[in-house]
Amino acid sequence: MAWYKEWFGAEYLELYAHRNRGEAETHVDFVERALGENPRGAVLDLACGAGRHTEILRQRGFRALGFDLSLTLLTQAPHLPRVAGDMCCLPFSDDTFWQVLNFFTSFGYFESEEENFRVLEEIARILEPGGGFLIDLFNRDQVVANLVEREQRDLKGYTAEIQRWFDASTQRVNKRIRVHSPDHPVQTFVESVRAYEQEEVLSGLEQAGLEVGALYGSFQGEDFTRDSERLILVGTKPA
Repeated sequence: MAWYKEWFGAEYLELYAHRNRGEAETHVDFVERALGENPRGAVLDLACGAGRHTEILRQRGFRALGFDLSLTLLTQAPHLPRVAGDMCCLPFSDDTFWQVLNFFTSFGYFESEEENFRVLEEIARILEPGGGFLIDLFNRDQVVANLVEREQRDLKGYTAEIQRWFDASTQRVNKRIRVHSPDHPVQTFVESVRAYEQEEVLSGLEQAGLEVGALYGSFQGEDFTRDSERLILVGTKPA
């Protein structure tokens, strides 16, 4: 079974609990600055997880819809408009959304390049002409250069042992998480994300028919450099 069909459950929520509402508020602030005025068209929070961005977008008046594969994450409180499905085949009509937002490196999950870049084609298909998109990735150079190979975290009721490595043959950053709990057998989960160079993503977006207007290195609005923590691509679907 593909790793992303197993991992995104209760253990994931606990391990990434620091990705909280405050961080999501900062991200949505950035969206409003970087994408400009939204005439209150529909917004898709693509790979929304438990919905922290969806919730804030809706509180600010956006017609936001969450979309994710994990039923566990989609059923987390609060109850928000959410849809389950596969990013490679979005269950929406052409030209449905004014904005598509993809946070926290949720592009690059699939094993094949064809599947990964099909996600960009789907984003282009469902965007209205003139609509905007945001794709938030880790900066490959910084992640690979500063990879912490081993780490242990003590969480609520269990311990997580984490091993990280970069596979040059597949160009993927991998993480193995072993969860130890006094009440359950040891569980092992994996994360594996294709580490894209800036030029690869730009080429994929261009082939999908999307135009990148700016690259940012953080949600504070700094320009992207090789030393940036993030690679945030913001652009539009030509009118």
